[in-house]
Amino acid sequence: MKTEQHPVRFVTITAENEGQRIDNFLRTQLKSVPKSMIYRILRKGEVRVNKKRIKPEYKLLCNDEVRIPPVRMAEQSDRELSAKLSGVAQLEACILYEDDYLLALNKPSGIAVHGGSGLTFGVIEALRALRPEAKFLELVHRLDRNTSGILLIAKKRSALRSLHEQLRNKTIQKDYLALVKGKWPSQCKVVRAPLIKNILQSGERIVKVGAEGKPSETRFKVEERFSQATLVRASPVTGRTHQIRVHTLHTGHPIAFDDRYGDKQFDFSLAETKLNRLFLHAAQLRIAHPASGETLVLNAPMDNVLVACLRQLRN
Repeated sequence: MKTEQHPVRFVTITAENEGQRIDNFLRTQLKSVPKSMIYRILRKGEVRVNKKRIKPEYKLLCNDEVRIPPVRMAEQSDRELSAKLSGVAQLEACILYEDDYLLALNKPSGIAVHGGSGLTFGVIEALRALRPEAKFLELVHRLDRNTSGILLIAKKRSALRSLHEQLRNKTIQKDYLALVKGKWPSQCKVVRAPLIKNILQSGERIVKVGAEGKPSETRFKVEERFSQATLVRASPVTGRTHQIRVHTLHTGHPIAFDDRYGDKQFDFSLAETKLNRLFLHAAQLRIAHPASGETLVLNAPMDNVLVACLRQLRN
């Protein structure tokens, strides 16, 4: 196993990075370095701003001079890297929209948005490998690993700030398509149920409805009815972990092939459709472009597995 050493560097902060926390800034500068090591070099005072020690929550100012120390990392084998890059190349065909400010990807099901929890390589790491010249690539939001559809990546810090502000102000319209068990009641157009997130010792996240949870709201609309299932359009107003999956379960209509909140008998009844993945797809996203302010509507087609499932149900 070879070792790779990042040399000492001095970076002068521009307006583009002003206001960013030093720990988050270091993560963009030391992309192959684990988060734990970044916090270690901060605690040890190896990172300096204007020749002074700083805390991880320090927010950068324009013209700050940041000393980034040398960091020694184990380099991955050529075999590991080539295996990952073969998957990286496939993501190029999944790009729905791209300009100087943002990139929208139709994320395939089964791919995590970022490394962690035993995964060393996710969508954001893949895109950074695909675009080595890009100085800034950051996730605007997240999708569950088995959820497919539109994922936004900011290419400038100003774009990230703008899109995060839109998320906080709930002005971004996100529409998902989900195949749920049984007959979804037409009168059920809004689900308001507070959600509590629990993290198990294994690191697995389990969310449930509880009075002491965070306020959560999802709007629903019936798109198509079948004999044993309903295709619904789900539009989350809040952005809680697993929100749509838990809200559909709460109403008694879990999503097809949800390995955490689903119904095995319902999944078995769909055997003829050849469905083998969570039927939850981020189909449409409506945002204000971070530079022009114009409304941008993005649409992501469903993959062949979901299309074939619906075709079989119609037959």
